[in-house]
Amino acid sequence: MRFKFLGITSAVAIAIVSVPKATAQIPLLPYLQTPSSVSNDSENKNVSEWIYLDGRPLFRIAASKNNIFERSQNIQQNLQKISQNYFNSPTQAFNVQIRTVNGLPVIYINENYLMTVNSEDAKLRQVDRLTLANQIAGDLQQYLERAKQERQTSSLIDNGKIAVGIGLGMILLSWGIKRWQRRLNQKAKNFIPPTLETDQPITVLLNQQQEQHLQEVKKRLFQIAQTGIWGSGSFLILGLFPYTRALQLGILVVAQIPLRLAAVVLGTYVAIRFTYALIDHSTSTIVSSGALLTPQTYERLQLRISTFSGVTKSIATILWVGTGILLALVSLGIDIIPLLAGAGLVGVALSLASQNLIKDAINGFLIILEDQYALGDVINVGDVGGLVENLNLRMTQVRDSEGRLITIPNSEIKIVANLSSRWSRADLTIPVSYQANIDNALKLIEDVALTMNEEPLWRRQIIEKPSVLGIDNFSDRGLIIRVWIKTQPLKQWDVAREYRRRVKVALDKAGVSIPVPQQAVWINHPQFLNSQNNGKSEFPSITAPET
Repeated sequence: MRFKFLGITSAVAIAIVSVPKATAQIPLLPYLQTPSSVSNDSENKNVSEWIYLDGRPLFRIAASKNNIFERSQNIQQNLQKISQNYFNSPTQAFNVQIRTVNGLPVIYINENYLMTVNSEDAKLRQVDRLTLANQIAGDLQQYLERAKQERQTSSLIDNGKIAVGIGLGMILLSWGIKRWQRRLNQKAKNFIPPTLETDQPITVLLNQQQEQHLQEVKKRLFQIAQTGIWGSGSFLILGLFPYTRALQLGILVVAQIPLRLAAVVLGTYVAIRFTYALIDHSTSTIVSSGALLTPQTYERLQLRISTFSGVTKSIATILWVGTGILLALVSLGIDIIPLLAGAGLVGVALSLASQNLIKDAINGFLIILEDQYALGDVINVGDVGGLVENLNLRMTQVRDSEGRLITIPNSEIKIVANLSSRWSRADLTIPVSYQANIDNALKLIEDVALTMNEEPLWRRQIIEKPSVLGIDNFSDRGLIIRVWIKTQPLKQWDVAREYRRRVKVALDKAGVSIPVPQQAVWINHPQFLNSQNNGKSEFPSITAPET
């Protein structure tokens, strides 16, 4: 459906561009050039300019850069006066004369002076002056007769019919595209993507993002199509009539730069959103297929996919924006080769002045490439740590247990502890009283872990059989028993909390106490010792819990 949409849009654009023979009457963009150089002499630089009749380019003239405007205005005014006299006189014949004055051919039309053909004009066309004068005279006769014919009532009526047909075609095309757009929008609202049992939340999110980007691309393409229909249709209608053709030319002259820039901006925006959709589609396909992934890496990939997607979109945005800027400069007629060379020098200077940014980018790239951590991981970097909320080429942002957002430049990350890479572990120490039967206590602690591992709710979070390592230490708290439970990433805290609760309940039922640190306070004082010798104790020994 998406390819069909793009195909039909392209067909509409082609149909708009390739309309009727009226396009032959439209002056194209090459005729709207600014005066072009025909000589490299800096002191007497010659440039050229077009002479128009009813918005049609007739011929080019040449003059020095300082005189080209004055000369073109004089010839244009003379041609305007001659053409008006010719159009307003129904009986006047068209008579072109070429006279020689001071060795230069001079063109007269119906005894009215038009112009003098000079050496610069002949050099521009690479012919001799007299031949050029004859060519200009022939072109003038052809165009003036044609222009007079177009002003006849019958010709205006015929062109009016064509204009009405173009207008109706614009309305029908616009209505059809609008209706098509509503239909697609309605289908998009009613469409519920099928979900499989294997679909993961990250896959669903990527599919939703992909659909949003595609909808945005379609919306902009529809807007471009509507603008193209009404703009090109109105432009064609203006070119049908001699009275409005000059307005058509004026629109081209005034609007060509804004139109080019608007086309570059719109094209860049559509390309960015379409690239986003492709990235989401590709990442979603990788996560969904899992054909090239092992079970150990599959879960990890789901955590990394947001990082891949975000960083790839950022890079794509930078590339498209840079390309758009270069295209905008080219559309303005700016030579970008010197700019690129200058940008290289500026880049070297900036790289020397911003070495930390370069270090950040390099280290950030290595972090992502080597999978040191990703979005959603819990990490410790030096004295700070928390959940990774944002990761790009420049910095890493983590949220600690108190809700503080900590920003760390990637170049400052030397040693990082990832608490959730591929798997995690609940490392538990359980104190048991010295007076307890240690074998029974070990068996009880192991049974609690195994029972917990057999329950469906916790089986999904515990990925290996829990290990009771045994007595890890003799301490003032009692015998320290160590237990390891290997879990899914970020699940070690949930498993540890539940396991501690169950061990406490089990130990209470078995009558095994969890010791509290004790300390004895002995008072050595003569009076106290005498009292003890006499059988009297005024200062008894004090035993209190350790605080």
